[in-house]
Amino acid sequence: MSLCVTTSLCIGSYAQEQQSDSVAIQELDEVVVSDSRFKLKRENSGKTVIKISSEELKRNQGKSIPEIINTKSGFEIAGNRGRDGAILGVFARGGRGRQVLIIIDGVRVSDPSSFSSEYDMRLLSAANVESIEIIKGASSTLYGPNAATAVISITTKKSSDQKIALNVTSSAGTNQTAENQNYNLSRSSNSAVVSGTLDKFSYSIGGSNTYAEGLSALVTSGDEEDPFSKISVDAKLGYRFSDRFHLNLYANQTKVKNDFDESFGLSDAPYSFTAKQERIGIASVYDYNKGSFTINAAYSDYNSDSKSAFPSTFTARNLVVDAFNKYNFNDKFYTVIGLNYIDDKADLENDENFTIMDPYANVVYVSDFGLNLNAGARFNNHSEYGSNFVFNFNPSFVLKADEGYVKVFASYATAYITPNLTQLFGAFGANPDLEPEEDRTIEGGIEYYTSKKLRLSALYFNRKEENFITFDPVTFGSINAENTIDAQGVEVELGWNPLESLQFDFNYTFTERKGDNAIRIPKHKLNAMLGYQFSDRTNASLTYALTGQRFDSDFSTFPAMDIPLDAFSLIDIYFSHEVIPSKLRVFLNVNNLLNESFTEIIGFTARGRNIRVGFSLNL
Repeated sequence: MSLCVTTSLCIGSYAQEQQSDSVAIQELDEVVVSDSRFKLKRENSGKTVIKISSEELKRNQGKSIPEIINTKSGFEIAGNRGRDGAILGVFARGGRGRQVLIIIDGVRVSDPSSFSSEYDMRLLSAANVESIEIIKGASSTLYGPNAATAVISITTKKSSDQKIALNVTSSAGTNQTAENQNYNLSRSSNSAVVSGTLDKFSYSIGGSNTYAEGLSALVTSGDEEDPFSKISVDAKLGYRFSDRFHLNLYANQTKVKNDFDESFGLSDAPYSFTAKQERIGIASVYDYNKGSFTINAAYSDYNSDSKSAFPSTFTARNLVVDAFNKYNFNDKFYTVIGLNYIDDKADLENDENFTIMDPYANVVYVSDFGLNLNAGARFNNHSEYGSNFVFNFNPSFVLKADEGYVKVFASYATAYITPNLTQLFGAFGANPDLEPEEDRTIEGGIEYYTSKKLRLSALYFNRKEENFITFDPVTFGSINAENTIDAQGVEVELGWNPLESLQFDFNYTFTERKGDNAIRIPKHKLNAMLGYQFSDRTNASLTYALTGQRFDSDFSTFPAMDIPLDAFSLIDIYFSHEVIPSKLRVFLNVNNLLNESFTEIIGFTARGRNIRVGFSLNL
């Protein structure tokens, strides 16, 4: 499909900032941060950064963070339409989970004991998230290893400006398949947060829980149920020593318990998985004249226990420190110089660890005549693999008009992914001779914005993966593939507010991956949303999502066969009403309104029509 045809089909995309409580309106001076670490106007950014605001999160109360991210262009998160507790595969721009980096409050998160060293998104608690920024493409220069296809930067909620404030959110609903519409209350989520500010001191203490039953992990297991539960506790303390220096300390503990079945052969089994994450961190910023110095650091501890036909217990720890200095030269040159340190440890057959020490630098130039440049480099120093160099170059040019602008942009960036501890030293399939994966991304596109509340962007991307790590079914070990992976695609986003009370969004993604079987990656995917603000207190939205044909591996046969899966489309509705202004809001969420029956992952349960009701209370 040509870019021109694709563009002409699009009638909405991705305005994220809301007016009142629902209808999103993007202003000309909207700022983005993640692609440069500076607050820059969107028109001066060389990429189409996706922003998920706090208002959009409110509009999606009752949904998980993976469900919300899955509606954005370039992403497919396999498992998010099924039973709670399903292992989520994050595929961005035709890549795999290990190529997506997740950052929480400025610090990367990853489990060194997992097979791909990616972060388990089941540990994310939507109740504690304030906003999300997503940058797509290779971003290793600013964020280090694994940032090959996307960076998901999550900011947790800040303390209230009041001396003491309470927020309580609760929801309950059904958890059923399209074939068994029993309408039992089988799924619930609750959260409570107390926070406030006392002069220079701020605090926030909260907890959340999720529980779901009523569904089996596998379609073949009949009425057998595999429940899922998650409990999360968060605390944050802050102190502003002066107008220039402030410090935050935070801690988190999340526990997950998930029953599951036998995926090889697809049969019922009394298996269970438990995981615990404990994380403490510090965030400090010192501001001076035209610059600032920041230290973000976190220590995380991961414990997991899987009771199955192949039982396993894993313990892992990591320490991440990111120190960087930002300086602004006359609002034209913005510079970042930093040092990133990672220490990963895992208890495998022996206690194993490696360290990474990366100095990096990035510069942004914003001219008076429309030219913008974003360029940087990182010198990766790995205790097992020595040194490696990655860089990015991202020019853009803006043609301003009285009512908006037209921006053209391009990017060339490299990324570097070293094998993780499990791949090198683990008990299953380890290979100490593995070579690092090297990635390259080229992209280019155009963005149009008008103050009449219309934004359109279209881009083409091309990715190449060399030395990518795969599993050899003959030797039952990890190997570097001899071939390369080539992925390319088109992403189109358009957001339109024809009226102050009406919002229409649409995004479309075309993805083509060559070099392997490209399982669970749809070639065509689109999302649309129509939102309407009936009054200052009442709003509603209607969303439509189409997931195109893709392949999946059928593990009920040996050897496993790749089977094409049919495309499917889902419609959701959301309604919200403020019963007491700024105090009490109630909401209704209906997923899969037409009760579509579909297969997301072969053999695994998918949800049918489900209803959720809830409230949010602020005191």
